[in-house]
Amino acid sequence: MLPRAVLWILGLSLLLRCLVAALLPPGFDEAYYYLYTRHLDWSYFDHPPLVAWTTGLGPVLTGQVSAFSIRLGSLLAYSGSSLLLYLTGARLFSVQAGLISLATVSIAPIFWIGFGVLTLPDSPLTLFTAATLWVAAQEFFPAPKPGVYGSARYRPGPRLALIGLLVGLASLGKYHGLALGFGLVLFCLLSPAHRCAFRSGWALLAALGFLAVFSPVLLWNAQQDWISFRFQGGRAVPETGYRLQDLALTVLQEVFYLFPTLGIPLLGLSLAEGGRLGLALFQRRRLADQELRHLLILACGLPLVLAFTLMGGYRPILPTWPMPGFWVLSLLLGSRWEGWPGAKRLLAGTAVAVGLLVGVGLAHVRYGLLQAPGGLGLWPVERDPSTQLIEIEQLRRQFQTDPRLTQALEAVDFIFTNTYFLGGQIGMALAPLTEKPLTCLDEDPRGFAFWSQPEDWLGKDGLLVTSTLFQPKAGIPATYGNYFEHIEPVAEIPLRRAGAVAQTFQVYLARQMRQPYPRPYSRRR
Repeated sequence: MLPRAVLWILGLSLLLRCLVAALLPPGFDEAYYYLYTRHLDWSYFDHPPLVAWTTGLGPVLTGQVSAFSIRLGSLLAYSGSSLLLYLTGARLFSVQAGLISLATVSIAPIFWIGFGVLTLPDSPLTLFTAATLWVAAQEFFPAPKPGVYGSARYRPGPRLALIGLLVGLASLGKYHGLALGFGLVLFCLLSPAHRCAFRSGWALLAALGFLAVFSPVLLWNAQQDWISFRFQGGRAVPETGYRLQDLALTVLQEVFYLFPTLGIPLLGLSLAEGGRLGLALFQRRRLADQELRHLLILACGLPLVLAFTLMGGYRPILPTWPMPGFWVLSLLLGSRWEGWPGAKRLLAGTAVAVGLLVGVGLAHVRYGLLQAPGGLGLWPVERDPSTQLIEIEQLRRQFQTDPRLTQALEAVDFIFTNTYFLGGQIGMALAPLTEKPLTCLDEDPRGFAFWSQPEDWLGKDGLLVTSTLFQPKAGIPATYGNYFEHIEPVAEIPLRRAGAVAQTFQVYLARQMRQPYPRPYSRRR
């Protein structure tokens, strides 16, 4: 039976996340992942396949394409992830430690928004990471016999094979799942009591299970010259020299996204405990049972955090890259804070502060609270980057009600845009209106390059939908004039927020494509 506090945290968290999911316009990446659902495949250029399934769940169940529907899968998955995290903390340490970890991941904004609201690959990654840790806690630290303190002696069992399957599923969510597998192997190498896992037949089954689950990604990439691994691996290659100031900025950003009252303790305690246990292992001191439990958490979380944080010294990193590691390390925070009387007050105060900040931010992004004109006059609308998040319903209504747009949409053979991330917003807006194919004609087409061939559009008419914010530098006629017989403007679509024009979309009719638009990569036939 779950404690009442767990049910309250899970319920309030889900309610709040549903509210944010309904009001927050879809981000570029989220809308782009919606297009995955229209091109179901074994894998994709920039991510493994599970994000297509979590994103597509809501539209299938509701029959609607909206910001809320594409996020429904993430909303449900994060409730499952949070519950499994609590169960893991309670299993490894105590009910109080599990509650603190659950509260942490329900309060830190990058966790509950980035993993629990937005439809991102991190959502299925987090779900299966949590499931892996829960099974690993039971596998590596079996319950002691009555009257015996500490864990029973470890003997590899069937759960080891299940761990391999779950790591494979985590890797189908995001390639970060490979780091989870590395962490489990590292733990068994560092813990003498658990090295026997490598001599077990269950370990072989775990490896085979992982490969079987992950094989769709491997097979797809083998057919496409390993394009995903080359793309993602290339992002880790240094672009400039190493800069300590960029490393410091990366650390500050991580603390900010976690919120300082949680980010500083998470990072500080993890580094301190990692250093202490590392020294103990170097001195070949036998670790106590509690220390081994900490070692499991550190091995699965800290290498990922360190790798991406250090990467920030030579290239910009996305905020979510190191966060799955911090999410795992929240179990260590729960263990360390379970005996601290001030933990409850700090978590409650942080929850209030985060709630207020998120409320103001959401009110601004959705309704222009701070906007000038139309809001409090603090942020000129023309310099506000939040206007890039559009209400797709506004764009949809214009295509429904403007005769020029309706006729143009009916007359063309395909729709295209000049920037891949705009394609997602356009695809969501037009989803109920047409089933005509959508593509991107740009030097960086991402997944679009694998959903069609360059020759597919020859001799056909296209409808170009773009935004004034993302106009090509050379202009539309100069960019596409050599590829079509004729390009003519159809209409401009002003999208408003708080009564002011927040962004303007432009629509062009491009007649008779006469040569393929070049691509840096393409799906092999």
